[in-house]
Amino acid sequence: MRGANWSFNSKQFLITILLSSFLFSCSQPNSTFKDTDVFRYNQYDNVTSLDPAFARDIPNIWATNQLFNGLVQLDDSLAIQPDIATSWEISEDNLDYTFSLRKDVYFHKNELFATRDSTRRVTAADFVYSFNRLKDPKLASPGAWVLKNVEQCEALDKHTLHIKLKQPFPAFLGLLSMRYCSVVPKEAVDWYGNNFRANPVGTGPFYFKLWEENIKLVLRRNKHYFEKDSSGNALPYLEAVAVTFLPDKQSEFLLFMQGKLDLLNSLDASYKDELLTPSGKLREVHKNQMHIDKGPYLNTIYLGFYLDGDTSPVHSEWLRKAINYGFDRKKMITFLNNGIGTPATSGFIPKGVPGYKPNSGFTYQPAKAKKYIQKYIEVTGDTQPEVRIATDNNYQVLCEFIQRELEKLGIKIAVDVMPSSTIRKKKWGGELDIFRASWIADYPDAENFLSPYYSKNFTPDGPNYTHFKNEKFDVLYEESFSIQNDSIRQGFYTRMDSIIIDHAPIIPLYYDEVIRFTQKNVKGLTTNPQNFLVLKKVWKED
Repeated sequence: MRGANWSFNSKQFLITILLSSFLFSCSQPNSTFKDTDVFRYNQYDNVTSLDPAFARDIPNIWATNQLFNGLVQLDDSLAIQPDIATSWEISEDNLDYTFSLRKDVYFHKNELFATRDSTRRVTAADFVYSFNRLKDPKLASPGAWVLKNVEQCEALDKHTLHIKLKQPFPAFLGLLSMRYCSVVPKEAVDWYGNNFRANPVGTGPFYFKLWEENIKLVLRRNKHYFEKDSSGNALPYLEAVAVTFLPDKQSEFLLFMQGKLDLLNSLDASYKDELLTPSGKLREVHKNQMHIDKGPYLNTIYLGFYLDGDTSPVHSEWLRKAINYGFDRKKMITFLNNGIGTPATSGFIPKGVPGYKPNSGFTYQPAKAKKYIQKYIEVTGDTQPEVRIATDNNYQVLCEFIQRELEKLGIKIAVDVMPSSTIRKKKWGGELDIFRASWIADYPDAENFLSPYYSKNFTPDGPNYTHFKNEKFDVLYEESFSIQNDSIRQGFYTRMDSIIIDHAPIIPLYYDEVIRFTQKNVKGLTTNPQNFLVLKKVWKED
């Protein structure tokens, strides 16, 4: 390893060595396994539940992805593919969906199943139960909204499921691909109750073995998994998955460099320059040890303006546009973010989502920014506009870059650094004039990126944190649901995105990028635009 230029003191080093010795000795799923049989990664944000009904964030989604299946799944290009459903039919009015199910899918073995093999086949009735459970207010699932448009779900027979919607929703299949919509067995949920979160029983490529919360999670290969690879070989290839929960990213980095982790999914400021050149390439010294994989990530990083409340300079569209034109996004990404991400010079809809229109947004035009500032002064009489940006420390450098660039134009900016949890709470309550945020696609449809600007979605009842309201936008948004033709609907999405740019309730910064580092012997691990971890086709060379 080349001379480290990242800060890592001796106390941290000792703690890491002690923790790694403990964690990796006790995370061995079976002492007879070879190292190449086990895939190891660290999750610095703890898993809070292994119940798919609570798969709200990346840690929970990554874990439950290995344990559960739904009706449909997404491939690496975000195209809808069969999962437990082999095929489906959609009525002409886009209200009725009829799914034909596989007949060879079984729940993980568990003594709760009163059968000789301690398992049973998945049926359409299991999906009816699972979906009704997800919607049940008593469960309080954060994913209940996914099925709010479902009027009826019924089993026509053991292997045919019918779903009727209240109104057309073109992205419905995308919603069903979410982990929330996994099938679960009633027997296990009834037996474990709330503790199903720590005793999951699913159908996935791996089954649950052990979870010591905040310490380790072990999954084992499901030998009866139904999917095969393109050559007809049984999946998965790995015998086990071992997850640890070291909260410190520097410790995680050191363990990866020692070969004790197979995957490094984070890129912290403390070590990014150790791994990457300023242009975002893997440094030559590391190329014999690891691979780097990059790909588009459906995640728009932005600054949001809160448009309600007391008088604030950000209520002026002139000033909001001045800020948007007043800094160089390309320069910011190249020099401050190691070239990771694509400058957001289009709309809020990121590249890779239908409705994205290249070069339709804000670019660096300081002369235009000055004209907008002058217009702001003429209208308001405020000759020295001052605004505040709330951000966490991960984006502090980017916000300070914007601060310096805009102060050259006459806009004074204060950067307030606070914990992410504080920002979430304050932006939800409308307490921040400008806040740093990101919007990650829940499902692969541009509607997902437009709902935060629909006026009926104002916080606290929805995700419209800016409280942006535009009548034309709302009409287009509502009409888009009834449009069955994809190209026409995408045109509606593009028009809505243009309205967002025209009124500038946000400052798009960049479209994020998935970046993963893996050990050289890890094969078959692909990236996808939602940054989900799919391990069923992964193997490790000896």
